[in-house]
Amino acid sequence: MQLTRRSLLARSALLGCSLAASPLVTPVSFAAAPWDTRLVVIILRGGMDALDVVQPYGDPQFSGLRRTLSGGPASGAADLDGFYALHPALAPLLPLWRKGELGFVHAVSTPYRDRRSHFDGQDLLEAGTAGLGEARDGWLNRLLQQTPGTDARTAFAIGQERMLLLEGAAPVSQWAPGAGLAMSPQAERLAALLMEDDPLFHAALNDALELTRQDMSLGLEEGGGDGSEDSGMMGMMTAPKGEAHTAIAAYAAGQLRGDSRIAAFSINGWDTHYRQAGGLKAALGRLAETILELQRGLGPQIWGKTAVAAVTEFGRTVRENGTGGTDHGTGGAMLLAGGAVRGGRVLGRWPGLAEADLYDRRDLMPTADVRRYLAWLLHGLAGAQKSGLEGGVFPGLAMEEDPGLLL
Repeated sequence: MQLTRRSLLARSALLGCSLAASPLVTPVSFAAAPWDTRLVVIILRGGMDALDVVQPYGDPQFSGLRRTLSGGPASGAADLDGFYALHPALAPLLPLWRKGELGFVHAVSTPYRDRRSHFDGQDLLEAGTAGLGEARDGWLNRLLQQTPGTDARTAFAIGQERMLLLEGAAPVSQWAPGAGLAMSPQAERLAALLMEDDPLFHAALNDALELTRQDMSLGLEEGGGDGSEDSGMMGMMTAPKGEAHTAIAAYAAGQLRGDSRIAAFSINGWDTHYRQAGGLKAALGRLAETILELQRGLGPQIWGKTAVAAVTEFGRTVRENGTGGTDHGTGGAMLLAGGAVRGGRVLGRWPGLAEADLYDRRDLMPTADVRRYLAWLLHGLAGAQKSGLEGGVFPGLAMEEDPGLLL
């Protein structure tokens, strides 16, 4: 039986944030397609704090809301445009920003509101619908379903979870490194019981697990072979050695240099209820390394026709909590990278941070649907028609005017 986030939650009725935001569950999926450009979608599981990543230091309310976090250029963040500054942990990506190969869209979200559940938020992000339960497949799979000539490899999977993003009728290939790093059912149950009602326990345990993960390498043996088709498939399933996130990026780049056109995977560890300064720095460091490994592995020619989109299920509260962290919020940010991206800009309509401007007087107010930007990426990269994107890939979406994400 295939284990998914939803079925696990339904079966146990015990898991809170732990598995949904766990740094130990990291699948990767691939699909081949007839177009020549490449798309990489990275799901940032756990709810990335957009206000700490792309810091709106030019907003007069910002400094009072973030007493110890996100200090803008005065605290080492890199000024981007006189209003926004980039978290110091993403400094390795500044050369991409200067070349126009890195950008952001601020104050975006899915249509998900109010409950702020990792499980529901991630499901809606990957389903690409306006409401929960409206689709059993993912928006990338629906793109493949309506694209003539799609030639995806036969599906295969390693690990505990498939990505809803690519689930559906169109065949795709799946590969999940580091299956041996997954927690045992007994450990998952214990973690869930500890974290069920206490964000402090929840975040502290996630921090401990993340530190453990950083010290472990995949260490999978290279597959032997006798030249047969089955032996070749086992070879493709072998994980490159190294840190999990860079191994995933290296594997993705290798596939995208060949017949694959889409790679989707996740980077976890963004649930920063507690001591966010350290946890977010580590997560952003992994994200920067992942993007740079993609750039290196793809090479200049393929990188030049690649777009990377990193998205998260929701943002976080505008105010810090009492433990140096932030809690589940609403509006967030989207990261764009790649040689095909028209970067060097922070897009999106800024809503302001005055209390009356906030969502529920606590969260960054979303001013745009993140699906709109994803749809325009698919339109530009894969040639998908607006009618198919608005009616099938992202049901009920109004794409509106082209935001000009691509060169």
